[in-house]
Parts: sequence; C-alpha cells; structure tokens
Amino acid sequence: MKSYLLIMNRPARRFSAVHLVALLLLAALTGPVIAAAGTDSERFKILYDYALIADAAYRGKNGVEKILAAQGYVLTTHGELPGYGVSYFLATSDTAQQQILSVRGTSNVENAMVDVAFQLLANKPTGIKLHQGFALSADYIYDKVKTHLNRDYRIDTTGHSLGGATALILAMYLDAADYTVGKVITFGQPKVTNMSGSRKYSHLDVTRVVTPKDMVPLVPPLDPMDLMNMDIYWHLGTELVLQPGNTYSELEGVDSMMRATDFLNEMLTQKNLQHHYMTEYMNLITPKMVNARRVPYENDFSIYDWFNNNSENVKSGISAGPGHTAE
Repeated sequence: MKSYLLIMNRPARRFSAVHLVALLLLAALTGPVIAAAGTDSERFKILYDYALIADAAYRGKNGVEKILAAQGYVLTTHGELPGYGVSYFLATSDTAQQQILSVRGTSNVENAMVDVAFQLLANKPTGIKLHQGFALSADYIYDKVKTHLNRDYRIDTTGHSLGGATALILAMYLDAADYTVGKVITFGQPKVTNMSGSRKYSHLDVTRVVTPKDMVPLVPPLDPMDLMNMDIYWHLGTELVLQPGNTYSELEGVDSMMRATDFLNEMLTQKNLQHHYMTEYMNLITPKMVNARRVPYENDFSIYDWFNNNSENVKSGISAGPGHTAE
C-alpha cells in the first residue's frame, strides 16, 4: 500500500503558459468521441460478455472451458508466464469465425502499481516505444499462441489490469503481422505506450473500461508539467467510465488523461484498490445492460485556475506545491 500511495501522490510542479498552450493543442488534436453503433444497453451486454472472458483468465482450465462454452467458444490453448502467475488462453468459435485472446492480471494490486513504473523502450514488432514489462509478457504469449492463430478469422483481445495492457500490445502485434484484429476491450488497464505510439495504433477498435476510483488506469500519473515531454505515457482508444447505477461517461485523448487530476487533492485509501477488482467492474456493468444512460464526466479541475494559481504563487513567493518552493 505504501508504494501505491507514493506513486499516485506525487507533488505538483510549477505550470507555465507554454504548458497551457500545449494542453489546449492536445485537446484540439484528440477530437470528439464517436458514439458506438447500436443501443447503449446492447453495448453493455457485449462488454459484460468480454468481462466474463477476461475474468475467466483468473480461473482454472475447467472454469475457463465452462465460461467459453456458454459464449460459443472452444478453448484452443492456454498457459502461464513462468514465475509471474499470469495466465492466458486463446479460444476459437468456428461458427462465428472468430478467436479471442484473454490475459489475466496480477493477483497483487500493489505490485501492479509498482510494475507500471517501467520505462518505455523501442519495440521492433510494432515500431513504437512500449512498456518493457508488458511487451515481454506479450512476446512470450504471442510466441506460444501464434501457431494456433487463424488468419481467416477475426481475433479479439481482452484482459484485466496488467493483463489488459498485455492484451492491447498483443493486438498491436497481430495488427503489425497483418491479422484481422477485431475488438480490444480491457478492464482497469494501465498505459502501455507514449503519444506517438498511441497515434500510430489509433485505428484499432480499443475500449478501455474503467471505474471512477480505480487508480491503475491512471498510472504512471499525468503531471501537467510533463506535457512538454512528448515521450510521456499516453492512453489510446475510448475510455468508458462506469458511473453508479445505469450511468456512464465516455472520454478520449487529453480528456481521458486529465481524469487523474481528480485525485490531486484526495488521499488514497483501500477503497481505491477495491475499485480495481474485476468483481467491481462486473457489478457496475450489470445495471447498464437494461437501461444505460450516458452522462457528462464531471471534472472540477480547471487548467486556467491551475495556471493562474501557480503564476500568482510564483510572484508572491508561495510554495509551488507540496515539497516544492517557488524559485
């Protein structure tokens, strides 16, 4: 828990007019969210099916086969990353001419918070920079399943937590190898690449499902000062925020990234960890399968207030943030 809090409670740094302009430009580049086809309720029924398959990766072989059979799939192959306890499986539906890869996350949420601190390194298969730990997991799984992949079928990927990050990179590998990649649906997934990598694979159909208080999708956390660094971690795809009851919000680009500012003045507790569990995700999806309603995401953070307050603090010699003194 200690390392979890240290990562998320980073001190704020001074914000300049240059950073303000950079943020506004990013907001313009990301563009509006495009509504998904079909009704909202149908959409969440599909998400629940993927949640079941993502959750199945935490179960033994018999449990996996039972869940897959109910979804019309047959287990093709499964395995586990040596020494990490992270399992995966590939399932096939000949009727739908479709395959799906599912990867489980770590059983220790605190470890998940620490593991996402790995640096970005150049990745040959994708041609972009990726989180080195997630990429190594994807390398291992891809090598094990590639002989079972069907080029004539659509291949979807899914996963929870660190497994979701690996599932996204696997989709990138498949795309780079000219497979037909379908949906990529992840739950509580941390960031895997930078802004350049996100833009290169923006054509993928990625939906990142999150709960409002789950911190894992926000790490490494975004500091507005980092906006001058184009190599910072950056999410891709559409972020679906599971609000209470039948409501949800939808974000993309900088709007999604700035969601981390909700926690700038909030102490993190065990409750934040509980919001990362797969059971919490499934419980929040369930009521939306009947009558889902999209609502605006409310973020009290104002980039203009941040800029003005920090400028005034610098002029008056007031501390620029916890542990930092204005120069």
